[in-house]
Amino acid sequence: MTFAAVLLFANAVFNAVAWPRFYPRIAADPRARDAEGRRTRFYTVHVVLISIALALAAASAIAGVVILL
Repeated sequence: MTFAAVLLFANAVFNAVAWPRFYPRIAADPRARDAEGRRTRFYTVHVVLISIALALAAASAIAGVVILL
């Protein structure tokens, strides 16, 4: 059980540290906005991916705590 908790915490830390660092790059990428300045699908898809990764990080951290209790 402890091994599973450690894996879940490692997953949570990785997702929480790695994925948010991509947001500034995505926001600054020329593909993120069209000619009128509106956000494109490129931007939206990447923000959704980052959001899912952060949700999985939270779920992994919670599951790790539950396993240890």
